[in-house]
Formats: sequence, C-alpha cells, structure tokens
Amino acid sequence: MDGPAYDKTYRLAALDPDFILGDSMRGARFMMEYAKAEEHLRNNRIRSTIVVFGSARAHEKGEGWRSRAYAGAREFGRIASERGGALCEDHGWRDNVIATGGGPGIMEAANRGARDAGALTIGFNIALPHEQEPNPYISPDLCFQFHYFAMRKMHLAMRAQALVIFPGGFGTLDELFEMLTLVQTGKAPRIPIVLFDKAYWTRIVNFEALAEEGTISPDDLQIFQFAESAEEAWSLLIQQGLRVGDIA
Repeated sequence: MDGPAYDKTYRLAALDPDFILGDSMRGARFMMEYAKAEEHLRNNRIRSTIVVFGSARAHEKGEGWRSRAYAGAREFGRIASERGGALCEDHGWRDNVIATGGGPGIMEAANRGARDAGALTIGFNIALPHEQEPNPYISPDLCFQFHYFAMRKMHLAMRAQALVIFPGGFGTLDELFEMLTLVQTGKAPRIPIVLFDKAYWTRIVNFEALAEEGTISPDDLQIFQFAESAEEAWSLLIQQGLRVGDIA
C-alpha cells in the first residue's frame, strides 16, 4: 500500500504537508496558530501584556526622531518590566510583559529594554518578504511566527492591558487603528493607549479633523493620550488605570 499510486492518499493526515497546507485546511491552520502561541504563553505564565509598536526603520544611531524613538522605546520597555509585574520571582503569573511585533527598530528597542530589566519579553513575528526578522532580544520560548495577520493581531490584543505606539508607518498605523476601533466599538475593554511624540502623530494624522467632520465623536479623542518620554508614558498608563501587582 505504500507504492506510488497510493503515495498522497495513504499518508497520515497529520503528516501530509500537501493536505495540511491546502485550501480546505485553512481553518485548521488558523486554529493551530492560535493554539501554539497560547500554549507557550500559558506555560510561561503570561497573564497580561503591554503592547509596543513603532517603525521597523528606527535605529539606535539613526537621525532625528528615529534615535529618540528607539531610546524612548528601550527605556519604556525597561521601566514597564521593572514596575509592571513582568519580573515574577515566585512562580506566579506575569503581568504587563512587553510584547511587540518581534522585528527590528522600535520593536527591537522595547524587547531590548525588557531584556535589560531581566524580564521575559514576547515577539509576535509575521512572515513577510522583507523587514521581518526576529530581533535578538526576544525570549527564546516566546518568539513566535505567524502566517496570518489576523491571528497575530488577535494574540497582540487579547492579553493587552495597554498599548504604547511610537512613530511608524503603515504597519504601525494598522495596529493603532485596529485597537482604537476595538475600543471605540466596545469589542475590546477600554485600555490605556499612549502615542509617543505628539508632534509626529498630529502631523501624520489630523485626529481633530475627524471629530470636526463628525466621522468620530469628540469623546473618541479621549481614548488615547500623548507622551514625550518613557517616564511620562508610564505615568499616563498608571493614571489611566493600568493594573499592576496582584491582578485578580
């Protein structure tokens, strides 16, 4: 029964890559991408995260906002990890663990700051033709790769207690507006959202004009706040109700 005529049909379904990667198994692949990451997060006792996003093109020695944003993201990753509950030494649940998209730039900086603090830190990578290689500061057992943007976004959102967004491009805007929409529509709990570098964001997006045109409510402008430093970003998260310590 193992001759050429039976080669594909005789394979065990779980060991048949042609079958698993075929159109009919797309739903199962969604489920596997959810389950694999969920298993590792639970095994590492990750209860909640702070998601940090920003440009993959920012660099430690870059010019202008690029170096400032990189330094701010690194400092924020350290502060949040030291004060938020990620340094779990009693085998309990870890809270406010820094989670990023796993790539270079701002994502690298935030993961690096968490590593500076000695904390676990998460990278939710996505398979892309460029700009997406895991940075070296992600905890090895928490470095994931996704094929589906939708499942990656779900994992970024489902444990997030806060979102800190640094200057960035299409991908950063995508993540920002995804979360703003979830909060605005009530599909996700109201969480603190901080945008780093007000001058950048108000030049890129005219939020006030959206309210003036009636496409969003004026109250929607209260969903997020602006910060100019890592310390201010952390303070704003606390002021907006970020939970730290023992979370029931």
